[in-house]
Amino acid sequence: MLRRLLRVLLALVALAFLGYGLARNWHDTTQALTRLSPWAVLGAFGAVLAGQVCMLVAWRQIMAGLGTRLPLRVAGRIMFVGQLGKYIPGAVWAYAAMMDLGRDHGSPPRRTFATISLGLVVNLGAGISIAAATLSSHEAVRRAWYVVLLVPVIIVCLHPKVLTWGLNLALRIARKEPLESVLPGRTVVVTVAWTALGWFVYGLHTWLLSGRPDLYLVSTGAYAFAWCTGILAFVVPAGVGVREGALVLVLGPVIGTAPAIAVAIVSRLAFTLADAVAAGVAFVLGRQSASSAPAYAAQNGSGSTALTPDRNLSGSPEA
Repeated sequence: MLRRLLRVLLALVALAFLGYGLARNWHDTTQALTRLSPWAVLGAFGAVLAGQVCMLVAWRQIMAGLGTRLPLRVAGRIMFVGQLGKYIPGAVWAYAAMMDLGRDHGSPPRRTFATISLGLVVNLGAGISIAAATLSSHEAVRRAWYVVLLVPVIIVCLHPKVLTWGLNLALRIARKEPLESVLPGRTVVVTVAWTALGWFVYGLHTWLLSGRPDLYLVSTGAYAFAWCTGILAFVVPAGVGVREGALVLVLGPVIGTAPAIAVAIVSRLAFTLADAVAAGVAFVLGRQSASSAPAYAAQNGSGSTALTPDRNLSGSPEA
């Protein structure tokens, strides 16, 4: 009970700071909002959806590498519908929902848990790296130089052997069965490539909203920095307030505080709407009859690769 109250309190504090900045710049911010082109807003929403598809492909690669090969529409149902749990206070709801949906489609909970965890690590590593590369001269990022130290740590953790050890440790703590095999190195490379592409596509939405044709790389780095800041503040549901504050912190000195607040507000709305649309579409397209879903019962509670016919003797997913 106390932890839940603390999370709510922190979320309210973050929103209060954002609200204070909005109140101080109310006139200029509303003017900036009215000056936004409808086409820019529509394009930003489309870029968010396209970026989510890239992240879905990366996420599906991880799950396939761990032994569960699913159609893209089914993987989308697990990921997009399940991640709506991030809007609920507490860090476990999205995990629980995605693990439950994964079980319905033949993925053991331990495997879905590992997929979510690895996807988060790759996203953080790619996001921090892109932010560091594109905003290295920005004062706000220089002050947070210590965050960049996570990059080499994440790179080491992505080595298949280190990765498997770390994930199995997390699974033991969560009282789940260990992984059946090591995630293939090729899968890690492909996942990182799709994730990086997703970040650069996400950058398009911030760039369009900024109204500055010369700021694509800065806009991409700004959103990556803001997202990573929000996700590291994991006690706040979906990083509400924290992400927006970080985005204003980076973009404010470049385009002005009021326009940066307008970008942050529309960005949050675009992502929230995109989450809802993606979940709705995936829910409809990802329906799968019980007879066509992979058999879960045989895999549940077992660590043997013999029960996962989609894997060859090397432990890598077959084409």
